[in-house]
Amino acid sequence: MAHDGAMQATRRLIVMRHAKAGDLPGGPDAERALNPRGLRDAAAAGCWLRSQGVQPDLVLCSTARRARQTWRQIAAGLETAVTVREDPRLYDAGAAEMLEIIRSAPAEVTALMYVGHNPAAQDLAAELLGQPAGFPAAAVALVDLAVPWAAVAPGDGDLVALWTPHAAC
Repeated sequence: MAHDGAMQATRRLIVMRHAKAGDLPGGPDAERALNPRGLRDAAAAGCWLRSQGVQPDLVLCSTARRARQTWRQIAAGLETAVTVREDPRLYDAGAAEMLEIIRSAPAEVTALMYVGHNPAAQDLAAELLGQPAGFPAAAVALVDLAVPWAAVAPGDGDLVALWTPHAAC
């Protein structure tokens, strides 16, 4: 959604797809771990967030091992501790369920981060922005919202920045 320059963002949503994970033949998908590239990319995403002056107040993280590892790589470089809620619904939530979860964020949170999976990450960004968004592993979108969490609806977001692992920190 395009807004004029006078818009004041009241909320920022940080949408992140987990970093690259390896295979776990015969094992449960939720236990797949980040591979070496994924560890590097997650750390680089954290470096980029710091360079943007972005730190979440609250993180909603999938319970999948690769998502939790992605968050830990980012958190390692933050200056202050962040409240993290590991939510099993995020493992297979679609964009509609993600919007419902975001709408339940506490009103006092001004920067909310989602660390999860595709297609939910790219679909959520596309819903909020009203346009498709490519989301390779470890991609991060900064989306500003001029409405309270409880009122977030499709088309309410403004893309501030999009980082992918192919960009430098």
